[in-house]
Amino acid sequence: MRLRNVKGSRERIEGDDYVFTEPNEMKGRWHEVFENDHPLQIEVGMGKGKFIHELAALHPEINFLGIEKYSSVLVRALDKRPELATDNLYFIRMDAEEICDVFAEGEVDRIYLNFSDPWPKDRHAKRRLTSREFLARYDKFLKKGGVIEFKTDNRDLFDFSLEEAKEAGWTLDLVTYDLHHSTFAEGNIMTEYEERFSSKGNPICKLVMHRDQ
Repeated sequence: MRLRNVKGSRERIEGDDYVFTEPNEMKGRWHEVFENDHPLQIEVGMGKGKFIHELAALHPEINFLGIEKYSSVLVRALDKRPELATDNLYFIRMDAEEICDVFAEGEVDRIYLNFSDPWPKDRHAKRRLTSREFLARYDKFLKKGGVIEFKTDNRDLFDFSLEEAKEAGWTLDLVTYDLHHSTFAEGNIMTEYEERFSSKGNPICKLVMHRDQ
């Protein structure tokens, strides 16, 4: 997908109180940002932020961090932030490969991965956010028994993710190849991509997994 540059987006993000551009400084201290000890959940690659905004509005008892690499995309999420009545959502601009530098052991309760870049070429497999390389990263800061939720319309990526989860020793709690026509559809929050793809009749795949150790 080609990204449209938004003029001034980087400057705006760097001056916004809800965005962290040097998040490694907060490693192990995110509770200080929210001024409470509520559970912390993150979305990696949040895009324009529809999903995490709705999630934060529904769950004021949980703290949320939306992670996005591109300023021109993150700024769209910032446009929505004033609509949120709760104060439990902040954003991080960063490359996901550096995620272990941002969170301490056991600091995160749940990770959401929604419609991640499939990186279709085999030589780029380790860049996929559900690769065993990234699962090893998440394992370093996800609390024991913590959960990862992943949604995509890309069947090849989904099948790859299932295999990677098994190889990396994660336990699959939920697997569906057609979320919207399954018993798991109730309470589902759709992303921008999900709305677009499902309107075209594309089935949405979802998995939920955890690791005990």
